[in-house]
Amino acid sequence: MTQKPHEMLAATLSDEMDAVNGLIRTRMASEHAPRIPEVTAHLVEAGGKRLRPMLTLAAARLCGYQGDNHVKLAATVEFIHTATLLHDDVVDESGQRRGRPTANLLWDNKSSVLVGDYLFARSFQLMVETGSLRVLDILANASATIAEGEVLQMTAATDLKTDEAIYLQVVRGKTAALFSAATEVGGVIAGVDEAQIKALFDYGDALGIAFQIADDLLDYQGDSKATGKNVGDDFRERKLTLPVIKAVAQASEDERAFWTRTIEKGRQEDGDLEHALSLMAKYGTLEATRRDAVAWADKAKQALTTLPEHPIRQMLHDLADYVVARLH
Repeated sequence: MTQKPHEMLAATLSDEMDAVNGLIRTRMASEHAPRIPEVTAHLVEAGGKRLRPMLTLAAARLCGYQGDNHVKLAATVEFIHTATLLHDDVVDESGQRRGRPTANLLWDNKSSVLVGDYLFARSFQLMVETGSLRVLDILANASATIAEGEVLQMTAATDLKTDEAIYLQVVRGKTAALFSAATEVGGVIAGVDEAQIKALFDYGDALGIAFQIADDLLDYQGDSKATGKNVGDDFRERKLTLPVIKAVAQASEDERAFWTRTIEKGRQEDGDLEHALSLMAKYGTLEATRRDAVAWADKAKQALTTLPEHPIRQMLHDLADYVVARLH
């Protein structure tokens, strides 16, 4: 069986990833509050792909970095990511993540919020240890952008006036900001020139956008066993994502009334999801969304051309293809 691009990256960077995981475990420890390692271990051991910290390690290795600060930065990126997941699950009132019960379900909302705060604080301690103000600037900005994206999503998600530009702003906030920061700091710590740092940022930004659009599309046409989500979860949660935004933009008066009732007012009845899917089919919005995801993946690959020839560069190229290959 051929390895997937993120598995190849993980195998290539396995020693450094082991160091990152060791550092994460050390910094999660708390002698005063045992609840902290309990909650974080549940999330960290859940075994996600660890894509974001891997991107930091990959960017640093690609740029020929020889030190060990990239391990601290990769752990920082994972801490920021985990903190936002803990907070998101409370905000979304989620019961499952990666097919396992969420921390707020196993413990309570208070624990999830406070442990998330603890991880944010830990991430800033780690950043400072690298001694780079520029790295601090990038990751602090990304943290602010993520929070801003989540707040924007809260108001934009059920507002039919939300257009593709606002959607992109939300996606840049909640997903792409950490991807682009993860790749950019790898180049900064390696001390490469500005053109290469910008290329790494552009790659992470486009990859993150492709990743989120693909995720939103899979919600309507994915295999629930593979995605861990039920088809139409976003519809039931009244989230305006790209396939629906595209359908609303072309809706007749009657169709707009349907979207107003189901998404804005949240009055959903049996058969509404099927009707929503038929409207998306009518305007070809799932296919149009897939094309958008592929276009962002192409932008990510284009950004890599500025970077040095390297086996990791090819893996990052394949990763961009893989993110959208899940879409049929």
